[in-house]
Amino acid sequence: MPRRGGVRVTGWWAKAWLRAVEETAYGERELRGGRGLARTGAVGGVIVDAGSFAAAVEDAKGMWTVSGTLPVLDTASVAALVEAVAATPARIAALLAGELSHELVEHAEELGVELLPFGGELGSVCSCEAWVDPCVHALAVMTQLGWLLDRDPFVLLQLRGVGREDLLARLHAFTPAPSLPGESAIDDLDVAFDAALRAARLLDGSPGT
Repeated sequence: MPRRGGVRVTGWWAKAWLRAVEETAYGERELRGGRGLARTGAVGGVIVDAGSFAAAVEDAKGMWTVSGTLPVLDTASVAALVEAVAATPARIAALLAGELSHELVEHAEELGVELLPFGGELGSVCSCEAWVDPCVHALAVMTQLGWLLDRDPFVLLQLRGVGREDLLARLHAFTPAPSLPGESAIDDLDVAFDAALRAARLLDGSPGT
């Protein structure tokens, strides 16, 4: 399996994120420098919010503050994303288990929703005086973000403006139409939703209800 910055990346969505980081880099030198900083633990805790991320990065010259941006989904796109996730109950369980399926992303794209970024969407500002944009510090933070969303795709959704609790609430309130007469798609979705939540609690080690 390929490695990025010395950390094993397994999720295809994380690899896609890191490809976008490669696209936004000025050159290979800066990209290697950013990966090296991330690999050596120079990046502090990354704060992720709707449309933004931030972290401190330390190198031999001092401590620098990086802030970055990613466009959030508009109202129509969020609604389309909920529809795509709810299209099959298994997608909810997969997300809560830390998996982002190709099928979901492709379905979302068909509905006009781009979840995964391209290089031009990633913006950044750093307190250092480097003339390149993004600088090595920003690339280090973006690389670290790739490792984070490899473990939890909700990091990507949070950046796109759809937090975990928000998405789960929207899914719980979503009312799909039954696919065949006499079938209850609502009941199927509720059963899958409850089962997925219980599985997530077990994975997190939190008590069930």
